[in-house]
Amino acid sequence: MTMKTLKFLSVALFLSIFCACTDKDMQADAFIRISGQDLVTPDGEKFFIKGTNLGNWLNPEGYMFGFRKTNSAGMIDRMFREMVGPDFTAEFWKLFKDNYVTREDIGFIASTGANTIRVPFHYKLFTDEDYMGLTSEQDGFRRLDDVIGWCREFGLYVILDMHDAPGGQTGDNIDDSHGYPWLLESEASQQLFCDIWKKIAEYYRNEPVVLGYDLINEPVAPYFENMDELNSMLEPLHKRVTTAIREVDPNHIILLGAPQWNSNFKPFKDWEYDDRLMWTCHRYGGEASADAIRSFIEFRDSTDMPMYMGEIGHNTDQWQEAFCKAMEENNIGYTFWPYKKIHNSCFAGINPPEGWDAVIEFSEAPRSTYSEIRAARPDQATARKAMLDFIEACRLENCIPQEGYIRSLRMR
Repeated sequence: MTMKTLKFLSVALFLSIFCACTDKDMQADAFIRISGQDLVTPDGEKFFIKGTNLGNWLNPEGYMFGFRKTNSAGMIDRMFREMVGPDFTAEFWKLFKDNYVTREDIGFIASTGANTIRVPFHYKLFTDEDYMGLTSEQDGFRRLDDVIGWCREFGLYVILDMHDAPGGQTGDNIDDSHGYPWLLESEASQQLFCDIWKKIAEYYRNEPVVLGYDLINEPVAPYFENMDELNSMLEPLHKRVTTAIREVDPNHIILLGAPQWNSNFKPFKDWEYDDRLMWTCHRYGGEASADAIRSFIEFRDSTDMPMYMGEIGHNTDQWQEAFCKAMEENNIGYTFWPYKKIHNSCFAGINPPEGWDAVIEFSEAPRSTYSEIRAARPDQATARKAMLDFIEACRLENCIPQEGYIRSLRMR
């Protein structure tokens, strides 16, 4: 080997190491980062989250369709299949995902002054389990890629929120579970939970539009006699999934929600195992003042980490404006719930189409036996037309902007 060759290889090795280090530094600098209780943009400015949640799009909830008893994703899917058959239901879900949130929706959200969108999703979107019309090759990355691309175009950040975890983390309709937070007691579910987050983190590790990963939505409902025991299992799970994510993604912020509707932070004792952690709280109802979130503020201050209100809403415009002012004054960013649903209390209200009452009536009818299903099933033509008309009704151009609601969120 000649001296010239050795010199060339030495320079090449130096450049490869230099570029690798520079690339790593540039990647880190490209992301929203944490500084004490603040979030900071890549250009060094403080970043205060204001925005909304794309609820119902990738994790359907009954009340946003006008249903009451049929309130989880799995229950809704089964009800549709009983009413119009599995094939038509599968086609409905594809059309629903294609039309409920589009580029135009993201542009509209950006036009309100929002800077962040939280995207709730079901873990099944990243498995081969039966979900929203697909039984294999789920389209989770395709759907998230779409919304992230649109958010990049319109200058919005994205928080990825696993709203429905393997086994269920809450034990109620919101996690599409079987009535108990089995995730916290199941090794198989916990491993799948970590595997999916690691897969998502590896896929988006170089995507600065993603602000962070909201690990687990509203774990451990307050209904269970062993609630304290379940609460104690949450922090070890946080650490386990954080370790899995950090194997592939050192840069993104990880958001930690508390048990009992993201409100009880007392079970958490250790938050120094990672330097890119922040807290996420939720609040519905109560007094529209800092007193309603005093425990959140005090916990935030005791840990010197950012606190963010991932969900709030479903109240009067006056209440919302007062609460937003209180959150601004106490440095707690917020994303209101939800962006779009039937009627109001959202950014874009959906007018239910003609015939939708028949769908609601079937959703509320007794359906525990096949004879009850047959007796309650509406006329097929009426039901199918109503479902297709709902797809049209949910498109942004057919929705009613809730202007007072939007103004109340103080996003400008």
